Amino acid sequence: MADRLESPTTLPVGFGGHQPVVTERTLRRGDRVLCFTDGLIEEHRAGGEQFGEEQLVDCTDRVASEHVSVRAVVRALSHALKHDRGGVTSDDATIFLIEWRGGSSDHLAFFG
Repeated sequence: MADRLESPTTLPVGFGGHQPVVTERTLRRGDRVLCFTDGLIEEHRAGGEQFGEEQLVDCTDRVASEHVSVRAVVRALSHALKHDRGGVTSDDATIFLIEWRGGSSDHLAFFG
């Protein structure tokens, strides 16, 4: 089941944003985090209604229940979202999915 990660947002530093606020969330083995650009949810559906976060969550839940691998979920989600928009987009529409497989975080890089 999808859950929204609550976190304050800012513009990127190079575009006038301030120092970003870091938010922490504990992930369990198998948890997935879907990252996306605002163009994905701000796009209008064929017929005029904005796609929105609620529709993204519903679509993600539906696709994730039908596919197992991260690659298959992203591919199917991309196709489903494009279909819901009538096959066209007017803005960037980028998604990537991260799956936590557990283990130590010692190997992860920190950029400060």
